[in-house]
Amino acid sequence: MHEPYTFQEIPSQRPNTPLLDRIDTPVQLRELHGDQLTQLARELRAFLLWSVGQTGGHFGAGLGVLELTVALHYVFNTPEDRLVWDVGHQAYPHKILTGRRNRMDTIRRQGGLAGFPKRAESEFDTFGVGHSSTSISAALGMAIASRMQNTGRKSIAVIGDGAMTAGMAFEALNHAGHLRADMLVILNDNDMSISRNVGGLNNYFAKLLASRTYNQVRDSSKRVLQGTPNLMALARKTEEHFKGMISPGTLFEELGFNYIGPIDGHDLPLLLETLENIRELDGPQFLHVVTTKGRGFAPAEADPIGYHAINKIEPVPPTRPEPVRPAPSKPKYANVFGQWLCDAAEADERVVGITPAMCEGSDLLAFSKRFPDRYFDVAIAEQHSVTLAAGLACDGAKPVVAIYSTFLQRAYDQLIHDVAIQNLDVLFAIDRAGLVGEDGPTHAGAFDISYLRCVPNMVVMTPSDENETRQLLHTGMLHNGPASVRYPRGTGPGADIEPELAPLPIGRGRRVREGSGIAILNFGALMTSALEAAAALDATVADMRFVKPLDEELILALAEKHDLLVTLEENAIAGGAGSAVTEFLNSRNLLQPVLQLGLPDTFVDHGKHGQLLKEVGLDAEGILQSIRNRWEHTQRTDLLAAVK
Repeated sequence: MHEPYTFQEIPSQRPNTPLLDRIDTPVQLRELHGDQLTQLARELRAFLLWSVGQTGGHFGAGLGVLELTVALHYVFNTPEDRLVWDVGHQAYPHKILTGRRNRMDTIRRQGGLAGFPKRAESEFDTFGVGHSSTSISAALGMAIASRMQNTGRKSIAVIGDGAMTAGMAFEALNHAGHLRADMLVILNDNDMSISRNVGGLNNYFAKLLASRTYNQVRDSSKRVLQGTPNLMALARKTEEHFKGMISPGTLFEELGFNYIGPIDGHDLPLLLETLENIRELDGPQFLHVVTTKGRGFAPAEADPIGYHAINKIEPVPPTRPEPVRPAPSKPKYANVFGQWLCDAAEADERVVGITPAMCEGSDLLAFSKRFPDRYFDVAIAEQHSVTLAAGLACDGAKPVVAIYSTFLQRAYDQLIHDVAIQNLDVLFAIDRAGLVGEDGPTHAGAFDISYLRCVPNMVVMTPSDENETRQLLHTGMLHNGPASVRYPRGTGPGADIEPELAPLPIGRGRRVREGSGIAILNFGALMTSALEAAAALDATVADMRFVKPLDEELILALAEKHDLLVTLEENAIAGGAGSAVTEFLNSRNLLQPVLQLGLPDTFVDHGKHGQLLKEVGLDAEGILQSIRNRWEHTQRTDLLAAVK
């Protein structure tokens, strides 16, 4: 049942939503009926289009699950029944219906609503997410807890077909089927990657498979046939073949689930009827719904990737000023990587590009078109991406794994066991290093220096600008062994990028400013702020480039000529680059004062990147103040020592 209208533009004025304005909790939603629910879905879609246009944020996924969200909160007794969203990109309609409608203008802003489900934000957010493919495991845990406590609570996991490409989802399905857990898994198939069989016949069979009558007959037949194993096996195979003819659910049946679907995920009456039937069933249930990402907004339906998220829609002024020729835009760090990979592949036919479902984000689109036989998008399977690279390296290829810092955490065992122990030639291009702004702590690259530098054989590089990123990427590719280059989201200072593929000497930094008294050892993209603080202090600044191996000669030279060393990194202080410097000084019995500046021992919430740097004291002003405080303390301590 298609909506009778399709928006072409995002509304600039708040739409009229009289029914939606009455809904502050799902309890009020459950008082509606029939045509009111259809009208509510219309109003919710209009409000979502308008509100995301005001703030920016995740877009297409929420439009795609809007009817499903209404149906779930109508049929199930949330939050007593546990509703778990996978990844959370699609949770905006859920937030609107669960008491947060009037705060949607704060979403992803500092101090406002999170862009993902967050347990501390609402009792309806039963599980905090950000990474994909966790929902089935979490919902299974909740179902087991309900069984232990004999509460009768329902557990529902909503997972997209993209997230189903991760092995973790199938591990959870296998376990849930084995336990015969009372839970419902809803597969939101919004890319038609599993099935195109949606229509009247499939909807009819879905109703049949979910009906109480069919399942009572099914269960009664099992009891009758328990004493005759051969007939029991024949009946089970017959049922599986019957379902296999009308649906793609045989795999899920083999895992122990009762498969229902596929059904139209935008047909609200059908969703309500199907969910009400499923609610009465025991054991693991699997409902397959087919939806359209971006439903109700024509541009998003046509380009679901481009409209996965949008920026805030700025109002058009009533009178347009004369157009001004825009300044040339600076390339993002991801663009620098994408261009380097194409150039490196042109120069060396052994170069291979690998990504776990981040083609556009990691800027691999051009590479995928120019070198399709050397490009591998492994879907949301970070562990596989790393071991795939290890296998390629074993037989002479030069694999480059383009991966976000936060997602590499999921493949840490493979990085150690399959790459580092075997000392294989795998280069990790680690995007989104440091704080990432509005996506918050689930996506921040706060730990990669800490978790990489402790791994033997690993080279860890931290470029300070765009050109150095290109140079260090090539350094890592030419290195005989595992190497990593970390770079942040967004643009850099605008350094001129040299076209040649020029490596840098491993383990060598450089001085970029000469001063006295204080030396700032910068690791990474905070160089501009480091130089600004150094100018006010007349301090020396070193661009260290390498966390592992450290430039020990440069550190010793700086320690000899300066009274205070300051390490600077956009990574956790605990175990980070500053820790590496102090460990080295201790190994040489040097009692050198060191101030370590980096991310604090806490999860930094969402907000604009510049605001967050200021919050943690890593903007130029914060760096300057921290150094001055420590410098004054150091000077007082030296004076007291001299007096004694």
